[in-house]
Amino acid sequence: MLTAGIDLAAEDANTAVAWIRWSAVGAVLEELVVGAGDDELLRAASAADKAGIDCPLGWPEPFVEFVVAHHRGELAAPTDLIGRDWRRTLAWRRTDVVTHELTGRLSLSVAADRIAHTAMRCAALLARLAEDGQPVDRSGGGTVVEVYPAASLKQWGLPHRGYKGRQNSGALSDLVDGLIASAPWLHLGAFEPVCRGSDHAVDAVVAALTARAAAIGQATRPSPADMLAATTEGWIALPTTPLTSLTANAKG
Repeated sequence: MLTAGIDLAAEDANTAVAWIRWSAVGAVLEELVVGAGDDELLRAASAADKAGIDCPLGWPEPFVEFVVAHHRGELAAPTDLIGRDWRRTLAWRRTDVVTHELTGRLSLSVAADRIAHTAMRCAALLARLAEDGQPVDRSGGGTVVEVYPAASLKQWGLPHRGYKGRQNSGALSDLVDGLIASAPWLHLGAFEPVCRGSDHAVDAVVAALTARAAAIGQATRPSPADMLAATTEGWIALPTTPLTSLTANAKG
């Protein structure tokens, strides 16, 4: 199995992509690119059995309906008080709410934070993948699955805060140490220094690991009640088993 992980940003400079090859004896980081352009991202998503993308795959359904109604001049005036709670119903997707309930981490709002710039790029990439014949299912049932590296790290008992940015280079190196200790079967090889020097690289690797969890049924999936929302809004796959279990039946 080949899994890919994409730490997506609005611009190439902060975008990273990792390829992990799985075998009966473990996993090898085959390729890692920091500063990845669209062609490299499409190559990874097309070649992989499963590709994890760290970016919202869609917008909240209530937000979309709100914007469309406003655009058309058909927005009905809210009958309740317009405050923080009302805005939250527009700002977060169902998967954001569920992820917060499970992990205590609240993702950035694709409707109200700058992550929306990245999501625009992601939407264009998904459209190109679909045009090329790749099965694109925002709920995670196709080649692509939405991931949240910090939440994955927390699920696996690894440091998940304070490792981003140049000022936290020591914490990033400690995180790499923890990842290597928890997954001795994962061979970073010549790319280990890149991981120690770039949080984007580490997030791409974690995204590829999470893609493996999703591919072998060791990650959350939307419930039947949430499936309709997941197919339009996207769904974050959270690991449900320890990191060590990713090597079980590694050829599968």
